[in-house]
Amino acid sequence: MNQQVKIDSISSITINGERLWQSLMDLAQIGATAKGGVKRLALTELDKQARDLFVQWCTEAGCSITVDQVGNIFARRPGNNPELPPIMTGSHIDTQPTGGKFDGCFGVMAGLEVIRTLNDYNIQTDAPVEVVVWTNEEGSRYAPCMMGSGVYMGKFTLEDTLAKVDIEGLSVGDELKKIGYAGTAAVGQPQVGAYFEAHIEQGPILEAEEKTIGVVIGALGQKWFDLTITGVEAHAGPTPMNLRKDALLGAAEVTQAVNRIANQFAPHGRGTVGCLRVHPGSRNVIPGAVEMTIDFRHLDDADLNAMVSALKGVLSKLEGDGLTVELTPTADFPVCNFNKDCIEAVRIGAEAIKMPYMEIVSGAGHDAIFLAEVAPAGMIFVPCENGISHNEIENAKMEDLAAGGTVLFHAMLDRAKVV
Repeated sequence: MNQQVKIDSISSITINGERLWQSLMDLAQIGATAKGGVKRLALTELDKQARDLFVQWCTEAGCSITVDQVGNIFARRPGNNPELPPIMTGSHIDTQPTGGKFDGCFGVMAGLEVIRTLNDYNIQTDAPVEVVVWTNEEGSRYAPCMMGSGVYMGKFTLEDTLAKVDIEGLSVGDELKKIGYAGTAAVGQPQVGAYFEAHIEQGPILEAEEKTIGVVIGALGQKWFDLTITGVEAHAGPTPMNLRKDALLGAAEVTQAVNRIANQFAPHGRGTVGCLRVHPGSRNVIPGAVEMTIDFRHLDDADLNAMVSALKGVLSKLEGDGLTVELTPTADFPVCNFNKDCIEAVRIGAEAIKMPYMEIVSGAGHDAIFLAEVAPAGMIFVPCENGISHNEIENAKMEDLAAGGTVLFHAMLDRAKVV
């Protein structure tokens, strides 16, 4: 296309929804599963193939490519003023073991589509525009999640992160070298003028409210824990009920308490026990130890802390009943409130293309939450079918994704400024 447009007509531009959709479908072929989803774990050969395809597409779009020491990829379209910090967008392309086509990938491909659209209409921005692929956002192969943006932000040290190992003992550093994405650029050096992230909602609210665009105003704070409950393993037959120290019974009490506490702090309270490991795991042995995970979330830091205090009260009772408990914090994400100007830019973008929108809060963690601590940041949600994500049947409509990509385009131009 490469046509020059007048500044007063830019508000009518929409991104190429079919091209965005095709990019998502092409990317989804890398690690495609029989059920229609994607398994593309971080720093695997499949992740390399997806990264290579992204780099190829961005290079073809005229971007320069930079890879930092934790493997984050930055694709930059130059601006008229190279001294200005970039207006950045992006997400991740690693998936859950049974992941879908759109989680994370939509944000990256929408960013690429912003650059392609700028090229289509020969639009020059004052500030550079940049699309980033963050390393290991999911945390499904390596903990913690949001690893690449966390190192970028100084949340995690580079040295400790590169030393992390998966269940096979393979380290992040070695696997980055193996796939060719152990970059040389210093981590966290570039400053960010503003950061936007487009994402499927991963929940049912937009679909239920019949809104196409979610103007994300913030994200729930999160506190994650590993909990070990230790009792005494014993023979299931000779040991009477009143003399048992059953670790699994204690874990059941904790599981009920986690759900009860979250309901007590409605509507924004969330509580989940996602993993249980029972020792020794024999049908005729009373469990002597249970390892479990706890995930608490809330939109208010004080309420989130109160939820944790309530849990500790339950654990104290278990200790009084003869069990031993060890509670270890594993993640602590404060409540995030996105930048008012970025929120307004998203809102104006939705109004420009006459899309129904609503304010919404993110219940999930996203890289934008880390970026919001040092740069103006905002997020754009679009509906996903039945609110389902982290699942091979995850789905979204092409027209909704196109609308979200167009809102991202206008929000980024609002901050990058047209020359």
